[in-house]
Amino acid sequence: MTLIEWSSSALFVAFVAYLVATIFFGGAVKSSTKETTATNKRWGVYGFTITIIGFIANLTYFITRWIAAGHAPVSNLFEFTAAFGMMIVGAFILIYSMYRIAALGLFALPIAVIIIAYASMFPTDVSPLIPALQSYWLTIHVITAALGEAILAISAVAGLIWLLKNIDMTKKSKQRFWIEAVMYVLILVVGFIVSTTIFSVAYEPVEYSYVDVEGAEQTIEYTKPALFGMNESTAITEGAMQPLIEMPALVNAKKLTTVVWSILIGSVLYMLLRLILRKRLAEVVQPFTKKTNSQLLDEIGYRAVLIGFPVFSLGALIFAMIWAHEAWGRFWGWDPKEVWALITFLFYAVYLHLRLTKGWQGEKSAWLALIGFIIIMFNLIAVNLIIAGLHSYA
Repeated sequence: MTLIEWSSSALFVAFVAYLVATIFFGGAVKSSTKETTATNKRWGVYGFTITIIGFIANLTYFITRWIAAGHAPVSNLFEFTAAFGMMIVGAFILIYSMYRIAALGLFALPIAVIIIAYASMFPTDVSPLIPALQSYWLTIHVITAALGEAILAISAVAGLIWLLKNIDMTKKSKQRFWIEAVMYVLILVVGFIVSTTIFSVAYEPVEYSYVDVEGAEQTIEYTKPALFGMNESTAITEGAMQPLIEMPALVNAKKLTTVVWSILIGSVLYMLLRLILRKRLAEVVQPFTKKTNSQLLDEIGYRAVLIGFPVFSLGALIFAMIWAHEAWGRFWGWDPKEVWALITFLFYAVYLHLRLTKGWQGEKSAWLALIGFIIIMFNLIAVNLIIAGLHSYA
């Protein structure tokens, strides 16, 4: 077995371990009379132990792929997203070791599982680095930024649990609408996984020619029925349908097609779940949050931002600018990824300002933590998949 095969197997073991650990954390929450006693039960101990085993397998994936590739496995969407999922689990282990709240595992691990599954939908081949990526500053920049985002994700998990516990799902309100919207967005990510799987089996790839931003003719292969076409798209594959809408050169129409198919299929999945369960998804998971301590969750969310924000700022801005200067000869260029990194930085700076000077705690703090993670995921998914830029190699 090659190192790459070892790496893939280790990632699969981690994926399964996180799923199993989620079940045990659910058992810990359900079987406890108080949240503080949940981890004293066997369910909680088993859940945390299995999480550690999964994380070791995840680290094994990361290290063996690094050795096999000859560079840090963070250079494309599969590698970065898989590493991000691993770091979310690592951040959870750190926070859980301090606070011992089983509900964190019940919500954080499924998010990591979805992110790792999302990563596996992208090409997993090891390929040589382009010149711009051949720098140790890339490794430092990406790993530090991903670690900061992972710690910030735990803040969002704590905020989500706080909101699920404290929002009255029996009364119509803006809070109930928006918390259900968050559940819907999570299902859309699952929709991406399902749509990619379905079309990889049932759809024959189609090639199109198009004109890029420099006026040169290029070819592109669609792995899903083309809803949006690249600039001046023309079908090459015989019998292929023309895209429904032609997009300007700035937009990656192939990836926009992927996003729209994900939204369509994810929406169908959401409606099916609503029909089967006969209640909102937030109402389904709310009982698992009732035994949590709201004040402790608020503290976890705040401390996670205190730790994650400087780590993210260092990786996504300072180290990123050093790498950008080395790769492209400038510190800042208003590339879409750079802009969203700045937006994320400013958002969490405002969060800390409001928390420290205005006393925003509880519900307001929870919503801000959740919005911050949505900004991070928008950068990971929408900016990467739709908007063309210098980071499009990902």
